[in-house]
Amino acid sequence: MSAGLPAGVRARAPGVRGASAGLLRGVASLFLAACAALAAASCDDLITQPPADEDLFDAPLPGLTAEELAAFARGDAEFGRRFAASSGLGPIFNNVSCADCHSGDGRGRPDNILVRFSLPGDPLALDAGGPQIQDKALPGAVPEVLPQGALVSRRLPPPVFGVGLIEAIPAEAILANADPFDEGGDGVSGRPNLVTPPAFVPGNEPGGGPGPALGRFGRKAQVSSLLEQVAAAYHQDIGVTSDFLPDENVNPQAGPGPRAADLVADPEIAASTVNAVVDYIRMLAPPAPGAMTERRLRGQTLFLEVGCSSCHVPELHTGPSPIGALAHRPVPLFSDLLLHDMGEALADNRPDGEADGREWRTAPLWGLRVMRDFLAGDAFLLHDGRAGTVADAIGFHGGEAASARAAFDALPPDDRAALLDFVESR
Repeated sequence: MSAGLPAGVRARAPGVRGASAGLLRGVASLFLAACAALAAASCDDLITQPPADEDLFDAPLPGLTAEELAAFARGDAEFGRRFAASSGLGPIFNNVSCADCHSGDGRGRPDNILVRFSLPGDPLALDAGGPQIQDKALPGAVPEVLPQGALVSRRLPPPVFGVGLIEAIPAEAILANADPFDEGGDGVSGRPNLVTPPAFVPGNEPGGGPGPALGRFGRKAQVSSLLEQVAAAYHQDIGVTSDFLPDENVNPQAGPGPRAADLVADPEIAASTVNAVVDYIRMLAPPAPGAMTERRLRGQTLFLEVGCSSCHVPELHTGPSPIGALAHRPVPLFSDLLLHDMGEALADNRPDGEADGREWRTAPLWGLRVMRDFLAGDAFLLHDGRAGTVADAIGFHGGEAASARAAFDALPPDDRAALLDFVESR
């Protein structure tokens, strides 16, 4: 197989991500110099200015040391690295790189959605190829298909910016907002997803150890550590083995023959590669929110009044961290990182850890301001991307969010528009 894309794999749009802010500025500087040499009066017609740091999804956190910035750059390169059969891709897979799923380090598109599944009474469904369908395969291998009777959950790749800040929030700060028995009497009963970390995540790694550990990553908060998230993504999404998960992911429905399609010795990447990507996403800065206007201030007040903030908690705080830029910082993610029953319209009826088929982790709202810039003008919201606007997403809210949705619907049109403007400016 050549180093090009396998059939059916969408190429990453040029310029969407992978270039650092510094590189973007460097390219712009070259154009500016050329422009000056031609004619200063024509510059505005020839130049597109690079985006500001606060408009990037792949900018580093401010305040990183030179050593941390070097680690960030190494991980950035690995995040964008595209695999081929000659470098370990497959034998079954979903995409060829981390960056091809996470557009500009932000949320993915419905054309690269991941399909999670299980069987009744068998959450992992390993004998049937679970828990994720790999719909692409190397020549000689066979892509997976859903087994009969499967419980299916279609999930859009989530943004990876700001996850280091989420990781650095103390567990007790998240658990302080839990109210599993609705003792507050407001109909909102967020609860944690307590999970058992895999054995390869050591106790000195955030979210590692013997467990139980607080899940905070993934659509149902089913993952407790960034190390697990990255190692599993290489293994499941790209079909690349590592020192952490050294056994090849194969299609058990296809028999033993197609296992020979992948000729690269396992493990195909070293622990240092996985750790580099962990470092990269750990130090990715979330995009800054937009400026507050009088209308947005009104929308912020309404956001609190109608009850959106019961789940979309505006701000949490990090604790101590070996990375100074992550330590003791406000985190304006607009999420409590807890599980909530979101009603029948959003139910996938598939459990994940302690999360049941109607529960989802509250989705952070940060990054909405620039989301469309990295999705060719589109917006894909909710766990499966079905909503094209924030108003559409609110319309699907039920369960614990039903009262907040009803209060939003009852607002006068100008107030609804102000609330939406505030949310979409985050």
